[in-house]
Amino acid sequence: MDQHQDTRHDFETSLIDANAQVESFRQTRNNRRTELIEDYVELIADLIEDGGEARQVDIAQRMGVAQPTVAKMLKRLIAEGCIQQRRYRGIFLTEAGRKLAELCRERHQIVETFLCSIGVSPETARIDAEGMEHHASPETLEAFKRFVSRASSLRGDGRA
Repeated sequence: MDQHQDTRHDFETSLIDANAQVESFRQTRNNRRTELIEDYVELIADLIEDGGEARQVDIAQRMGVAQPTVAKMLKRLIAEGCIQQRRYRGIFLTEAGRKLAELCRERHQIVETFLCSIGVSPETARIDAEGMEHHASPETLEAFKRFVSRASSLRGDGRA
């Protein structure tokens, strides 16, 4: 018997129920649709917090895309009720946009802290959390928080 067999979980290798699989794919597609919105709203909040304003040129630079791409997304964010754009005055988050940005930041921090707590380097954890935060369910995020809390308690240092 392999020494690792005692600690492995038994995972099904056969196909899961079709309805369960449909729901998994549906959730993933939905997460992908909202991922860009969340990234833009979070960046806009960061820019406002850091420099007092969010400008299209700054968003384009930080997202690594052309300004027309940003302009198209800003129209979408306006339609979604996340931002207001005032001519010659920049971009402002609505209340809904601020709440979404806070939620995104919290999810990102939970995932990044969890990854660091299992030994991932801070730089890699930051990069990986950027993608993972959009796909982790509330249940998974709570499990990450519990794990980090227990790990911190075991160390007795209060660090993640």
